[in-house]
Amino acid sequence: MDSLYPAGSPGSLRAKTHRVIFLHDTPAGKAFDVALILAILLSVAAVMAESVHSIDAEFGTALRAAEWVVTVLFTVEYLLRLWSVRRPTAYAKSFFGLVDLFAVLPTWASLILPGGQVLAVIRILRVIRVFRILKLAQFVGEARLLGAAVRAARYKITVFLISVMSIVVIVGSMMYLVEGPTSGFTSIPRGVYWGIVTLTTVGYGDIAPATTMGQVLAALVMILGYGIIAVPTGIFTAELAHQSRIARPSLGRRECSDCGRNEPDPEAGFCRYCGTNLARPDE
Repeated sequence: MDSLYPAGSPGSLRAKTHRVIFLHDTPAGKAFDVALILAILLSVAAVMAESVHSIDAEFGTALRAAEWVVTVLFTVEYLLRLWSVRRPTAYAKSFFGLVDLFAVLPTWASLILPGGQVLAVIRILRVIRVFRILKLAQFVGEARLLGAAVRAARYKITVFLISVMSIVVIVGSMMYLVEGPTSGFTSIPRGVYWGIVTLTTVGYGDIAPATTMGQVLAALVMILGYGIIAVPTGIFTAELAHQSRIARPSLGRRECSDCGRNEPDPEAGFCRYCGTNLARPDE
């Protein structure tokens, strides 16, 4: 992605800054990433602790001061990221660019909208960068596989959600007609709310049918809910299996040191193209 390429000539201050901030192949880069993650976790913990009244009453001033210090540091870091990349606009529009921006906006917005700093917990998403530090690249690959499965199943899931919404609208309307305001079904939207809660097997219990007909309908919706839960699971599982089969041929391939071609069979002892021994040096 050329938007993450360093700006400036090799050896320049912008290039060095880019290497420390975006890469992890140097002690300075690793130390920066570790310090960044620690700051993220501490800031999120501070925001969460501030919401506890007893803690806020005793340490509120210190917690808010710490939050502002972290916010200023994150703001400077975000500006340095924009300054050190070749295409700042492209980076700002990327996933991590938006996460970095939203990590600092809530605290600054609290100057206009008191309490907005609570949304600063979104910066926990920045911990995703721990994958680079711990060299867990295989997890990134698995995440892409899950994303591909979701994209492939999006139309089926959309049809499923539309069907579910149609069911709850019909059921909510029927419950409004059968039960009425005396049982808490004061409107069709209220009945739809009950239908969603019941169909998803959540069952808050704040609204319950009192008549025999309403209870029979509720029982049917509950049973239907168990069957419906399996539908999106089956759709996603099927797509995930399909995406795994597509990705599997590229897994386990070894490059022949003689002809340079990839041997698709991970169990093969010799290259099928030139016959070179593919055994590893330690085998």
